Formats: sequence, structure tokens, C-alpha cells
Amino acid sequence: MNKFYYLSTCNTCTRIMKELNLPEDFQLQDIKSEPITKAQIEEMRALTDSYESLFSKRARLYKELGLKEKSLTEDDYKHYILDHYTFLKRPVLLLNNQIFIGNSKKTVEAAKQALNEQ
Repeated sequence: MNKFYYLSTCNTCTRIMKELNLPEDFQLQDIKSEPITKAQIEEMRALTDSYESLFSKRARLYKELGLKEKSLTEDDYKHYILDHYTFLKRPVLLLNNQIFIGNSKKTVEAAKQALNEQ
């Protein structure tokens, strides 16, 4: 399934969505109004090397909860992502069993290329 996880209140997510010009068959999920399920996070994890790679260390709550000082396990990363949408590094694009996580230029360019090859 082709899916785009994003936050509608995030200007960066909105900009990237426009830049990618996603096909109409894409399923869009605003993670604030429609939280990520356990099955969805496990699907994402199956396409990447760790839950940590899906976790945003830029989230304000990361600092507020003092998580920076803690040694988090994979289960901790999964728990926090499921607990609050802000912990998912976004946007996340699932495309033909590939995953593109985050908003780095390199990631966005790779996603564009993969979409063009479709």
C-alpha cells in the first residue's frame, strides 16, 4: 500500500507533500487526527532497521520528558511513537515496500525519484 504519514499543522510536511506531487491512489494519514496504530508502526519497522530510525529526537516532548538523558530501548521508541504523534519522524512515505523517513533533502529527492519510476 502506498501511504503518506504527515502532520497537517507542519509546514514542512505540507511543502514536501506538494513537492512530491503524490498520485491520487496514495492514502494520506494526518497522524494528529488519526493516530498511528500498532500494526502501522510494525509495518514501518519491517521496512527500516529500527524503531529509533522512526523516532524524532527533535520533538519538544523529547527534551521536556528528559528522554535525551535516558538510554532508550527499541520497545521504548515504539511505545513513545504510539503514545504521542510528535515522536514520529515525519513525514513518512511508504511506496512499493520502500520507506522514506523524515524531511532531509536527500530523503525527499530519493522519494521523488522512486515516485517517478512508478
